[in-house]
Amino acid sequence: MYRELHSKEVFTIEKKKNCELKEGIKAGLPIVVGYIPIAMSFGILAKTVGLSMIDSFLFSAIVFAGASQFMALNLLVAGVGAGEIILTTLLVNFRHFLMSASLATKITKDMKKWIPLIAFGVTDESFSVASFKEGNLTKQFIIALQLLSYSAWVLGTVLGYGVGELLPPDITGSMGIALYAMFIAILLPEAKKSKKVLVLAILSGVFNTVFGYVHFLPKGWTMILAIVLSAGIGTYFDNRKEVQVCE
Repeated sequence: MYRELHSKEVFTIEKKKNCELKEGIKAGLPIVVGYIPIAMSFGILAKTVGLSMIDSFLFSAIVFAGASQFMALNLLVAGVGAGEIILTTLLVNFRHFLMSASLATKITKDMKKWIPLIAFGVTDESFSVASFKEGNLTKQFIIALQLLSYSAWVLGTVLGYGVGELLPPDITGSMGIALYAMFIAILLPEAKKSKKVLVLAILSGVFNTVFGYVHFLPKGWTMILAIVLSAGIGTYFDNRKEVQVCE
């Protein structure tokens, strides 16, 4: 009897793990579709500015930072030093501290040894998908999601570098806009579900634009401040709603 109950329990656990794995793969497929053309545009631009294939591959495999990689290419072309590029990239990516802190609340204690790997795989897109998942994040879900995203980005970079010479200059010059198209594609489905998501997204864009025109902070910090203010406003209204419900 004990063995039978134990076998059923093990079967249930394994079934749940498989379901979480499939859910992570399913959630990661839209990111893959978006990442490959954008990563290809990065590979094309990397070839255009004179980087080698191995340098381009390592750029995506080690840095894995999306928009910051495009920015770093522009800084390299402008002749900016390595220290300034690293600092600027750090400022632009400072939002990852906020995203990681948010995801940390959804990770269970038994996943501590996976934290370095999960932290490396945090991107705007994977964070967006993971943050909207109900309940805690399982190891199977988050790793499947991030591994698919990472593989697509690295593969897309290599493919883009390989076909860089086959595309006309007009196309190679316009590939960077694909990044913004992907952000919009991820945001719209969630905005349809919640007006608050749409309002906060617009609000953060307004903040970032205003701060950019004022020029009282470096570009990276204006983005961080816009995110913090928008998140704070969203949290404030959530707390007010909870208090009203309790009353």
